Formats: sequence, structure tokens, C-alpha cells
Amino acid sequence: MTILCVRFQLPPTSEADLPRLLGMLEEFTPVVQALPPDGALADLRGAERYFGRDAVELASVIRVRSLALHGVDCVIGAGPGPMLARMALREAVPGVTRAVPDEPDAVAEFLADQPVAALPGVGTATARTLGDYGLDTLGRVAAAPLSTLQRLIGAKAGRELREKANGLDRGRVVPNAVSRSLATERPFGRDELDPDRHRRALLSAAEEIGARLRALEKVCRTLTLTVRYADRSATTRSRTLTEPTAHSPALTRAAYGMYEALGLQRARVRAIALRAEGLDPADQASHQLTFDPVDEKVRRIEEVADRARAKFGPRAVMPGGLGGARRGGRAA
Repeated sequence: MTILCVRFQLPPTSEADLPRLLGMLEEFTPVVQALPPDGALADLRGAERYFGRDAVELASVIRVRSLALHGVDCVIGAGPGPMLARMALREAVPGVTRAVPDEPDAVAEFLADQPVAALPGVGTATARTLGDYGLDTLGRVAAAPLSTLQRLIGAKAGRELREKANGLDRGRVVPNAVSRSLATERPFGRDELDPDRHRRALLSAAEEIGARLRALEKVCRTLTLTVRYADRSATTRSRTLTEPTAHSPALTRAAYGMYEALGLQRARVRAIALRAEGLDPADQASHQLTFDPVDEKVRRIEEVADRARAKFGPRAVMPGGLGGARRGGRAA
């Protein structure tokens, strides 16, 4: 076990604290990969030798330092590679590191009963397709003929899925930094099943992100959606935009696209969050001219709405889809 996957239990209003928590991890190893909004991967191969402790022991030290210095608890998964560490995190609880030993038999036992959807990179649609053919666990996927998997989900995807189901983890921790970002969250008063209310929350969040970006004269290159569920788990998806933008309709389309791709069915959603990442000055961004009079009209209306909000408050102008709805949220 050389890789840790750490999720800090940050409240939505404290997501800006992630960089200093990453700095704490870098006191143990320089190989730290940020996983916004609240997580990180850490490669401890060098740290194990330097400190004379294994990954689980170092995880305990990291947990104590996070609590003592920053007042933030965390859950930690450990494994021989990033994929297994991420999967171990799903079973971790505060105070106890869930570790997958670096032994073929132990890895096979850990993976055997895991649902296919637990594998990083496997979406709802793929899991549903495999489940229709009885391949609902990674143990069954590992035992299935390669040709069957390739026929069901494609040649490359089938080969990669079979390798991962057999514990082959080709991933690595890539050091990076948390890009400057803006985030907002829409919590529900009670666990929400209604897709229309989910979409209304997305519309509200995208409108706010767009208005804040334009007020700062910034554009974003990537939009990230986080859906938090009643069981405290979460799903995060990111999409690189076709061009850097602060245009609310473009952000809304991207948010809707990520939400629809999740294929949620009767999901009890506790909160929905959007994060705009990769911020650049608006005056340095290019915009592809469409010669579409409707698009030009929408952008002019957006400028007028921004001026009205600046003068009369953020609720002075709202999309029709939010009319009559209580708009609550938290921003970071």
C-alpha cells in the first residue's frame, strides 16, 4: 500500500481551505494530486522509507495533524494504486483507514463483490448495460471472456474494464495544484427525489456562477458538478467547455448535460454544487462568432440583467424557470 486517497470533511463554505490542507499533505510527500472540491491522492513510496512507517501508520498521522492544525476530519483509503485507493475510500469511515493489501489474492478478494459502478470511470449507463447481462460485480466481469465485454461496451473500454476488474491499476498520482475557482451549492431542505427540482437547482447555481464570473471579468474553462446524496456519498463530474465562457446559458447547458449523463433514477439528493475552474481574464478569451441573432440578443439581455442586479440586488432579475421558487444556497 503506497497510495492514499484522502477526502477532507469540509463544509461547502470552506472549500477554499483545500489548498492549505494539500500543503499539509506535501509535508509528507511532494507527490500530491488535488481532487477538488475536497480530496487528494498522495503517493507515499518515498515517505514510507523516509519516516520508517507504512502507509496506514502515516494515514493516522495525517488524520491527527488535519484535526489538530486545521480542525478538519478526513476519511482515508489506501491501496497499491490510485484506483484501489479510491475504491477503498468508499468503505472508509472517520478514524479508520480502509486499506487494500498489495497482494494479488487480497486485491482479488476486495474486488470480487464490488458493484461495477464502484470502479472509477464506469458510468451509470455502462453499469446498466453490463448488469443486463448479469455482469453486475467486478468478480463476474473479471471472469467474463474479453470478447464478451468488448462486444457489449467496445474494444478499448472492454479491455480496460477487464484489466481493472482483475486489479491491474495503471494509474499514477500526477502532482498538480488547485486551480483558482468559484463554487456554489444548492442544498435541499429535505432529500429531494424530483428531477425537476434538481434541474431548477442547477439553473440557479449556473446563473449565480455566470453572474459572479462576469462581475469579476473572468471566464472559466471547466465546469464541475457534484451531487451529494442522502447516504453522504457524492458523484462528481467535470466537463471542459468548448470555449472559455461566463455566459450563463452555456454554463447551464453544460450543467444539464452532466446531470443527464448521470442517469439518476429515484436518487435521494441532498445537495447539488457547481464549480467553475480554470479561470482566465475575460479580455484574453476568444469567442467564436455564430452570427446568430438570438444568441446576440441573449447576451445583450444578460448585460442588462447584470446591471439591474448590481443596482437592485441579485434577485432583481431571475430566469423564468426560477420564478416563484425559493432560492437558497451557499457559495465558496
